[in-house]
Amino acid sequence: MRLLTTFRPSIIISDLVMPRMDGLGLLRALKDDGADVTVVILTAQGTVETAVEAIKEGAYDYLTKPIEPQRLKILLDKLVERHETVREMKVLRKQLREQGTFGRMIGNSAEMRKVYQVIEQAAPTQASVLIWGESGTGKELVAQTIHQLSPRAQQPFVPINCAAIPETLLESEIFGHERGAFTGAVDRREGCFELANHGTLFMDEIAEMTPATQVKLLRVLQERQFRRLGGRNEQTVDVRVIAATNVVPLEAVKKQKLREDLYYRLNVFAIELPPLRQRKDDLPLLIQSFISEFNLRNNKVVAAVEPGAMKLLEQYNWPGNVRELRNVIERAVILSSGQFIEAKHLPPLVIGTPDPARPGLSLTPGTTVEEAEQRLILMTLEHTRDNKTRAAEILGISLKTLHNKLNKLRGQKQRETAEP
Repeated sequence: MRLLTTFRPSIIISDLVMPRMDGLGLLRALKDDGADVTVVILTAQGTVETAVEAIKEGAYDYLTKPIEPQRLKILLDKLVERHETVREMKVLRKQLREQGTFGRMIGNSAEMRKVYQVIEQAAPTQASVLIWGESGTGKELVAQTIHQLSPRAQQPFVPINCAAIPETLLESEIFGHERGAFTGAVDRREGCFELANHGTLFMDEIAEMTPATQVKLLRVLQERQFRRLGGRNEQTVDVRVIAATNVVPLEAVKKQKLREDLYYRLNVFAIELPPLRQRKDDLPLLIQSFISEFNLRNNKVVAAVEPGAMKLLEQYNWPGNVRELRNVIERAVILSSGQFIEAKHLPPLVIGTPDPARPGLSLTPGTTVEEAEQRLILMTLEHTRDNKTRAAEILGISLKTLHNKLNKLRGQKQRETAEP
């Protein structure tokens, strides 16, 4: 107790039976002192009941004598990881109070504070997490934050977008394949589960997976084992899965896009990300952060947004969410020649005026339905600055359908180029 006035340990290993002050007395004294320390109690077999009482008094765990060195080492490693996570959480809470940020996440609104609270609860655990929200709300950033605050922080973080990979290749990307498993498989290849072993696998657009692949994913989550395509041997992995979707999960289950059993397996912790239009209180923080980022990148000296331009930014509905805001501020910083972003630096869509440089979709008799569809897709992609997820939402089709149509369009262009 005297040492605690000059030295604050992270972990104390204490005997339970001691002269003058026993282990229970020490725990109570530490509590009265307000010491932020983790205590492990050592006890003989005959005093296990007292050791349980010690846990009620605040001890983290107890070990019975004789002590097994390996078990003690495992416990200490676990406590060091826990202590590091707790320390990082304290830093993030302080950051949130002073700067309105939580790691790389920006926002101090009530909606975002709820998100941070679930991240704090989920991060130290091994449980699966299901994130959902509109495109551009920052689902991968949430997954990265959970990973960075978890005991797996020093291990790989492997992201995969299930909608951006053709169905025929998705299973190979996730589970890997053996040489000769299919045409073009000239070498053995590790899949995402093997690459993420001991770390975190982030699976975006989970509802775009085929039902057959969802069944195989469910088995890996339950058994921690899988087999490469064309392989005979089972592979064992230790991977935490964080999944995301831009549709409401229960609606995806009702429409049979997401298997119900997979939904319940992933939905241990659920995080719903609010769209930017529902947390406009965070706009000043986000804008200032983006201005600082793009000043540095483009050697600019923009200080702030002029009040009239800020009013336009606040009135806009932000269908592309934070991603769209980031693109708008990047453009404005580049166009600005002074210290302030003005209304003239904002795109016509935000100001609310039509863009004369972007023609509408004009059709003439003789245009086929296929040609009209292709032109509509290309025009929408131009409008979203090649943001395919947002383009799919505007067109009212799934991201996978959009990719299939674009692949078909590329194939046609290649054939036309190859023809004499």
